[in-house]
Amino acid sequence: MYKHILIPTDGSPTADKAVEAGLDFAREAGARVTLFTAVPEYQVPNEAELMARHVVSIEEHNRRSAQKAQEILAPALERARAAGVAHDSDFVQSDRPSEAIVAAAQAHGCDAIFMSSHGRKGMARLWHGSETEDVLTHSAIPTLVYR
Repeated sequence: MYKHILIPTDGSPTADKAVEAGLDFAREAGARVTLFTAVPEYQVPNEAELMARHVVSIEEHNRRSAQKAQEILAPALERARAAGVAHDSDFVQSDRPSEAIVAAAQAHGCDAIFMSSHGRKGMARLWHGSETEDVLTHSAIPTLVYR
């Protein structure tokens, strides 16, 4: 059915459960996976940061971003290896994770996205938004949501 599944993660316990379930799903389907995360974009320093000399260069931000992405993806990569699922990984810098997820699925030629839902309601949903809902709204490929 599915041949290549994108599994996005932010490293949270909820996302970790979806990674595990997504890998099980991929193994049963005989699909390969791309494990994916988005880390924050570079922010231009404000005046206070400049005055306090708390400025991070773009190069340093890129290094830290790659390190953070590796920290997020490493447990998922280990699970994929242990499960015997063909896999690769990717990350981008983006302040809009849902857009990055949809773009990554397209860029990697995925035919499905398997992701978690944090299940926020009320004010928490208004404050934090719903990346899962945004992916469901904007993705042209099937998106499986694990709760």
